[in-house]
Amino acid sequence: MPTTAELRHWDLAHVWHPFTPMLEYADEATPIIVAGDGFDLIDSDGRRYLDGTSSLWCNVHGHRVPELDQALKDQIDRISHSTLLGLANGPSAELARELVSRAPSGLNHVFYSDDGATAVEAALKMAFQYHAHRGADPQQKNLFVSLGDAYHGDTVGAVSLGGIAAFHRIFGSLLFPSLKVPTPGAYRLPPGMSREQYLQHCDETLERSLEEHHDRIAGFVIEPLVQGAAGMLTHPHGYLKRVRELTSRYGIPLIADEVFVGFGRTGTLFACEQESVVPDLLCIAKGLTGGYLPLAATLATDEIYNAFLDVPSAGKTFYHGHTYTGNQLGCAVALASCRLLDSNRVLENVALNQRIMQDWAEHFRDHPHVGDIRQCGVILALELVLDRDRQSPFPADSRIGHQITLAAMQQDVLIRPVGDVLVVMPAPAMPQAVLQRLLSATEHAIRDVLPG
Repeated sequence: MPTTAELRHWDLAHVWHPFTPMLEYADEATPIIVAGDGFDLIDSDGRRYLDGTSSLWCNVHGHRVPELDQALKDQIDRISHSTLLGLANGPSAELARELVSRAPSGLNHVFYSDDGATAVEAALKMAFQYHAHRGADPQQKNLFVSLGDAYHGDTVGAVSLGGIAAFHRIFGSLLFPSLKVPTPGAYRLPPGMSREQYLQHCDETLERSLEEHHDRIAGFVIEPLVQGAAGMLTHPHGYLKRVRELTSRYGIPLIADEVFVGFGRTGTLFACEQESVVPDLLCIAKGLTGGYLPLAATLATDEIYNAFLDVPSAGKTFYHGHTYTGNQLGCAVALASCRLLDSNRVLENVALNQRIMQDWAEHFRDHPHVGDIRQCGVILALELVLDRDRQSPFPADSRIGHQITLAAMQQDVLIRPVGDVLVVMPAPAMPQAVLQRLLSATEHAIRDVLPG
């Protein structure tokens, strides 16, 4: 086993980390994770850290879960991978049946890919091609709608839907145009508007935009209930249902990006369930395998799928795929993870943890540097501000959220903010005692950096 010093040297010399300012990273001696145990991560020096980000919002049951480990071992003894191009495999068929049985009714067809962005890319191409097969002019029906501050992944199509300037602005000349409607989850309101007036503005803009452009719109893409990378912006109850109502009225496919919010994080298995919404396309990833392996899926209705059915010479085949589409290892562990959701009553656990997190967050309701508290299920965010009354942010170079991350690390807890939005993201199956430890350490870190 290489020493910590060797691993750190190789990491700094060769590994380019995602979403990481590498110049500063080089000076921080962050932990090098070599093992996991339950809800802890273990570094190369043997130090244990509580995984407070659920490994970037994907871990569901913890690490080294016996049932998931065994599912992988059993599958390795049979086969690890074969292509789905022209062939089938057992785990992908079993998992597809399982997903269809759990998803909102009517999503009967499963297209596998590798991660959240590829699930969204597949959905965009499906929606575009669906209209073409129904006789629409591809040069006209090519506009996608998304929300302000949207984030749907880092591939070019997904970035074209994005609205986070720090992530997306530099790539503007590479992207196709999209139509943005205002997010109803904004913390900072336009000048002169009350919260109620702003929500009315969002609704009117949404309806007007779809009415004016519906003849060009190929699809509407939304993260249901919560916009994750935007800072955990939560939507008011009823907004998703309103989007479904309007997209149905104008014949616009609704693409629900549940890559982050799926698999129990909002309190139900899929966020769409909370407003009884059935999208035309449903994108899932992250928690699909319990956080074990990269696997994603795009679920489609019969109407979408049937538009691609014709003789080969008609050219309606969906010419899109990935080498590891429907990989047996990923599908086997995903199937085992789905079954653990039931046997371990994970959604009941989420309900308990949601209340604990809500009570904990109330401690910060009057903190002078906590501008907003946002929660949905076991997704919790505190927006940290320099001046609460003016909603003024801290200077960017102060990196307050990052400073709290470093303070939490001293408490043996790993968390990761979105800018200066502090995110607490336990795995859905985290026991209450472990959650209390996570919240206590996070509170100490906040108060160390921001007394008051």
